[in-house]
Amino acid sequence: MRRFLRSGPDPERERLKQELFQFSKCQLVTLLDDNSLHLWSLKVKVGVSELQEEESFTLRSPPGAAPSATQITVVLPHSSRELLYLGTESGDIFAVQLPALRTLEDRTISSDAVLQRLPEQARHRWVFEMVEALQEHPRDPNQILIGYSRGLVVAWDLQGSRVLCHFLSSQQLENVSWQRDGRLIVSCHSDGSYCQWPVSDDAQQLEPLPSHMPYGPFPCKAITKIFWLTTKKGLPFTIFQGGMPRASYGDRHCISVVHGSQQTAFDFTSRVIDFTVLTEVDPTAAFDDPYALVVLAEEELVVIDLKTAGWPPVQPPYLASLHCSAITCSHHVSNIPLKLWERVIAAGSQQSTHFSTMEWPIDGGTSLAPAPPQRDLLLTGHEDGTVRFWDASGICLRLLYKLSTVMVFLMDTDPNESLHAQGEDEWPPLRKVGSFDPYSDDPRLGIQKIFLCKYSGYLAVAGTAGQVLVLELNDEAAEHTVEQVEADLLQDQEGYRWKGHERLRARLGPVHFEPGFQPFVLVQCQPPAVVTSLALHSEWRLVAFGTSHGFGLFDHQQRRQVFVKCTLHPSDQLALEGPLSRVKSLKKSLRQSFRRMRRSTASTRKRRPAGVPGEVPEASSKAERIGLQNMELAPVQRKIEARSAEDSFTGFVRTLYFADTYLRDSSRHCPSLWAGTNGGTVYAFSLRVPPAERRMDEPVRAEQAKEIQLMHRAPVVGILVLDGHSVPLPEPLEVAHDLSKSPDMQGSHQLLVVSEEQFKVFTLPKVSAKLKLKLTALEGSRVRRVSAAHFGSCRAEDYGEHHLAVLTNLGDVQVVSLPLLKPQVRFSCIRREDVSGIASCVFTKYGQGFYLISPSEFERFSLSTKWLVEPRCLVESAETKNHSHPCSRAGPEKAVGRARNSGNQSDGEERTPGPMMEHALLNDERAMGIGIPGEWQWGTASAMEEQSEREGVCSTQHTLLRARPGALPPPGQAED
Repeated sequence: MRRFLRSGPDPERERLKQELFQFSKCQLVTLLDDNSLHLWSLKVKVGVSELQEEESFTLRSPPGAAPSATQITVVLPHSSRELLYLGTESGDIFAVQLPALRTLEDRTISSDAVLQRLPEQARHRWVFEMVEALQEHPRDPNQILIGYSRGLVVAWDLQGSRVLCHFLSSQQLENVSWQRDGRLIVSCHSDGSYCQWPVSDDAQQLEPLPSHMPYGPFPCKAITKIFWLTTKKGLPFTIFQGGMPRASYGDRHCISVVHGSQQTAFDFTSRVIDFTVLTEVDPTAAFDDPYALVVLAEEELVVIDLKTAGWPPVQPPYLASLHCSAITCSHHVSNIPLKLWERVIAAGSQQSTHFSTMEWPIDGGTSLAPAPPQRDLLLTGHEDGTVRFWDASGICLRLLYKLSTVMVFLMDTDPNESLHAQGEDEWPPLRKVGSFDPYSDDPRLGIQKIFLCKYSGYLAVAGTAGQVLVLELNDEAAEHTVEQVEADLLQDQEGYRWKGHERLRARLGPVHFEPGFQPFVLVQCQPPAVVTSLALHSEWRLVAFGTSHGFGLFDHQQRRQVFVKCTLHPSDQLALEGPLSRVKSLKKSLRQSFRRMRRSTASTRKRRPAGVPGEVPEASSKAERIGLQNMELAPVQRKIEARSAEDSFTGFVRTLYFADTYLRDSSRHCPSLWAGTNGGTVYAFSLRVPPAERRMDEPVRAEQAKEIQLMHRAPVVGILVLDGHSVPLPEPLEVAHDLSKSPDMQGSHQLLVVSEEQFKVFTLPKVSAKLKLKLTALEGSRVRRVSAAHFGSCRAEDYGEHHLAVLTNLGDVQVVSLPLLKPQVRFSCIRREDVSGIASCVFTKYGQGFYLISPSEFERFSLSTKWLVEPRCLVESAETKNHSHPCSRAGPEKAVGRARNSGNQSDGEERTPGPMMEHALLNDERAMGIGIPGEWQWGTASAMEEQSEREGVCSTQHTLLRARPGALPPPGQAED
C-alpha cells in the first residue's frame, strides 16, 4: 500500500519493508529499509482518529561487528503485546520491549546459544545463516519457531531457553507455518516444494512426511509463503505463493489454492507483495475453516471467496485500481440527475455478475463523513480504449460502469475472448484475477477527450487515431451497425503528407453492444491525428472536434458533416508527423532558434533612441522622468515577446466552445461555435440550427463570422461568453430542466479569451478589447487549466458568485473574479516538477478539482468552503471507547469550522509534537483493519482567510482519493 510517513524534522523517505498491527491497542509497527522501527498509535483528536508516531528505534551493531549483523529480516509481535522479536541476517534474534522500543539483552536468542543446545549430530555450523521465519506456537506463547535460511528449523522454549525439537531440510528454507493445533509444521523451500513435519513430544528431531512439489518434476520457482488450514469436512486447504515451473511460468505472479481435487493458480498481473487467509476468529476453535483469501498485489487489493464454488473474487468497495489501464484523460460532471445515475448503475451491475455475492469481509473503524449532498461522476479515459465511470460524490471512488470502444473496430485479437478462459486439461490451472491490465492491444485505441451531457444521456468520446464516437444510453442490449463518416481536415490541400499512424479499421456489419452507452456514429478525422479538443451540444445535436490540423462540426441527428476548417500554417510540418513519430527535425529546430535570436537582436536595435550619442533632448528627459514616476506606481511586468507565426503546431486546436450569443449584430443572437488554436487565433462561426419541427428536413448551416488574432500569439486555453449580467452562459438543456436561470439576452454580451499568458475580455458583437489581465508578465507563470466555477456561500444558501479557477504551470491554483479579472487568491497546489499531475488536472463546476498525484491515484482539492469532501473516521479501541461519538455535521459551515480547528489548539487540548501520518487514505486503510483520517490545511494565506471571512467563497482542502497498493511515494512527495 502507499504510505506517507514522516520521521523527524527532515525525514529521509525509505521503502516500507514490513508492518504489524496490534488490534487491541490500535498500534502499528513499521520496518523501513534503513533498519529502523517506528511505532504508531491511533489517537482521538477533535472527535476523529489520527495516526501519530510514538517512538522510533534502530537496531545497532555491536562494536567491531559488520553492519549486516543486525540487519532485520523478520519481525514477530508476541501475543503478550509487550515484545517484538527481531530476526537478523547474522542469525541472532533480539527482543524489543513495547512501547518503549528498547532492546532486552537478557532475552536475546543468539545463534551460538541455539547451536549449543542442539544434539551433537546436528551441530553443523553451515546450517546457520539469516533468520528466515519466526512463528509463535498457536496454543503456547512460550514457544516460537525459528527458521534459518540453510534449512534448519528450531522450536525454542522462551522460558527455559532450550530447544524443544528441530528438523533439518536438504533445501533452502523460505518460510514455515504452524498448524492450528501445533501438531504439524509445514515448511516451503526454494526448489518449489513444501514438506510437512509432525510434531511429537518424545522425538527431539522431527522426521518429515514425503515432500511435495505441486508443479514439478521440472525445476520450479521458490514457494515463499504457505498456509496449511484445516476444515470441518476433513480436507485441508493448502495455499501457497510461487512454486510455478521456472522455464514456462517463471515470470508469473501466482498464488495457488489446493483443496482436495480442486486446484487453481490465481494469476496476478502485478507482483504479489503479501497475502493472508481469513479464518475462524475464535483461537480455541478446533478447525480453521478459511472463508476468504486476501492478496495485496503491487497494483491492487484482491479478495477471493473460498466458500463459494469456483472461488470467485469479491468486488472491492474501495481501493479500486484506477489505472487498470493507463489513464489518458478525465472528465468531471457535477450534480447528476437521479434517472441517469440509476441507469448507469443498472448497466454497471450487469457487468459484475462474475463477482461473488459475499459481503466485503474486511471492516474496521466508523466513517464520520456525512452523506454527499449531490451525485458526481468522474469519467476516466484509458489507453486500452475504455471509459470508466466513478462515483466521485464521497471520499472514495467507486466504480459504477465501464464502457469499451474496442467493439467498434477490427482488432488482431477478438475482444470477445475472455482473459479468464482456461482449458480444462491445461497445466498449471491458471486463472487470471484482478482488474489491473497494463497491456493495450493497440495504442491508437487510447481515449483522449470525453464529453458527457447529463441531461440527454449523450456521450462523445475521442481517441488517439482521430476517431470520434457519439454514444447514447440504452437500457437494453442491442445489435446495430455504427454509421461511419470521414472528415477530411486538410480539405485536399496539396503538399501535405501524413507521416503518423494509420486510422483504425471499423467494423462494417452489425455489432452487439451490452446495456449502457452504445455508439451509433463514428466520425473519422483525416489525417488520423490525436483529437485535441471536443465539445458536445445535446440541444442542437451537434458535436465539434479538433486536431492539430483543424476542427470540424458534425450533426449527429442527421448523421452529416456541417463543415471542416483547416488551421494548418505552412510551417506546421511537425503536425504531420503524428504523436507516435519519434524523429524530430534538428535542422528545423536550429533554424527556428537562429530566427528568434535575429528577431530579438533586430527589435533591440529598433528601440535605441536616434541622435548623437550622449545628447538627450530636454523634452525626452522630462518624458522619461514622468515615465519613471508612473513605473513606480505600476506593477513590475516582465517583457514578453510575441511568438512567431512560424512556430510549430500553431494550428493545434486547443479549445472548442458552443454559445448562443450576439455574433453578427446586437439585435439578434444566434448559435455559434468558437475555436481557439495554439497560435493565438480564435475562430467564430455562426450557426443556423433549424427548429425542432424541421430539424430532420433542413441541414444545419455554418458561416465564419469572426477571426481574432491575439498579438502575443500565445495558445488559447479557454473561451467563455458572459451574458448581460456578466454570468457565464448555462449548459445546454440546463434551463429547460429548470436547473439554471435563463441567461440575460437583453444586455451586451462579453467574450472572455484565456491564453497561456493573459486573460482578455472583448465586447460582442464588435469584438473590441475591454480589459485584460497579464498573468505571465506579472507573475511569470502560464495558464494550464481554466474553468468557470460557481462559489456558493456557506452562510447564505441563495448567494453565490461565478469566478475563474485557474491552474498554472507552477502548480499554483488561482481564483480570478468575473468580469473584472481581479486575482482573488493564489496558493500552491501541485509541485511544479509534477508535469503529469498538472496536465491531468480537471476542475469541477463547484470549485473543486482532481489531479493525478501518481499514475494510479487522484488527489482532490477544493477552492470552495461550501463543498468540502474530507475523510473523518473513528477507530474503536479500549482507549477510545471512553470517547463519545461526535455528532455528524449538520451543514457546510460546521465542516469548515472542524477543518480549521483540527489544525490549531483552540480546543484547549495539547497536541503531541510528534509527526503524524501525512495523507489520509480515505478508508483505504480498512484493508489493514483500520480507518485513518487526515488533516489537510493547505492555502491558509491571509488573502484566503479574508475572503473566507467575507462570504466563505474560497478555501482549500486536499484529499487523497485512492492509494495504490505496493507503491512508494515519489521523491519529495511525502513532505508536500
